[in-house]
Amino acid sequence: MSQRTGVLLLVSGPSGSGKTTLCRKLAQEGEAHYSISCTTRSAREGEVHAKDYYFLSRKEFKSDVAAGSFLEHAEVHGNAYGTLKSEVLEFLQRGKDVVMDIDVQGAAQVRTCQDPLIVASVVDLFVMLDREEELRDRLSGRGTDSDEVIALRLHNAMEEMSHADSYTYRLLSKSRNEDYRRFKSLLTTERMRVSRLV
Repeated sequence: MSQRTGVLLLVSGPSGSGKTTLCRKLAQEGEAHYSISCTTRSAREGEVHAKDYYFLSRKEFKSDVAAGSFLEHAEVHGNAYGTLKSEVLEFLQRGKDVVMDIDVQGAAQVRTCQDPLIVASVVDLFVMLDREEELRDRLSGRGTDSDEVIALRLHNAMEEMSHADSYTYRLLSKSRNEDYRRFKSLLTTERMRVSRLV
């Protein structure tokens, strides 16, 4: 029986698009390893270190950058974010799929990575909403951000959506159940690629 390398599913989209919910549900069902990102931003209420993010100081983050520990890293919304290589490569080598909730800058960096395993594994998806009003409603409904932060996220969302055409796949968000059904079917399809068999 043939074995395969893992799928590295990069999932981007503006805040409020539902991308994080999709990624976390996939991991909760045991379908993929959820790559936990590092960030220098403060934890929001209810967030847990090493579960939601690895919360690092600026000094710790810079040290990891200098050590070459990151697959990708970027500045987003005034904070540094990055993905540790250890959160991705060892899983792909074992044939385990990895899902990454990643901004457009980070996704672009991963796409240019020359590691043969990354090159063979990458699949990218952009999640977005049809209307700006719906995005505003979702961001406001969180109840975790100030009006200023929501305004900044909306501004950044418009910029992020201008990059949607650089992705292989696009998911226009409808309902949570429908989004997840389509999201999971993409991963199922990618698992059947003959090029992934080893």
